[in-house]
Amino acid sequence: MSNVRRIGFVANLLSRNGIMAIVAAISPYRQVREELKQTTHNFIEIYVDTPLNVCEARDVKGLYAKAKAGLIKNFTGISDPYEVPINPDIICQTDKFTLEQCVNQVLYYLERQGLM
Repeated sequence: MSNVRRIGFVANLLSRNGIMAIVAAISPYRQVREELKQTTHNFIEIYVDTPLNVCEARDVKGLYAKAKAGLIKNFTGISDPYEVPINPDIICQTDKFTLEQCVNQVLYYLERQGLM
């Protein structure tokens, strides 16, 4: 949790100074995301919605298999929870849409918000 808060702190510093910061962090706890929403200038929550079986199939490092075997503790989605966002600004369903389509979805949102 503290790592996500640190990332959010730096992103907020950048945002307050007119620099767009796009952060790709595993942020499994809703409470921390809500804190960052309240304290970060121009916070936009993007939920990369990918089913667990798709994550496992894409895992070239084999981390999910190691976590399932008990070799990695506190692994998000396996032995540690992931709390799905209640009302994200954007949902990218990577099992249904291509990477390019998901990127375009984010860019379109940013344009509509006047951030690009």
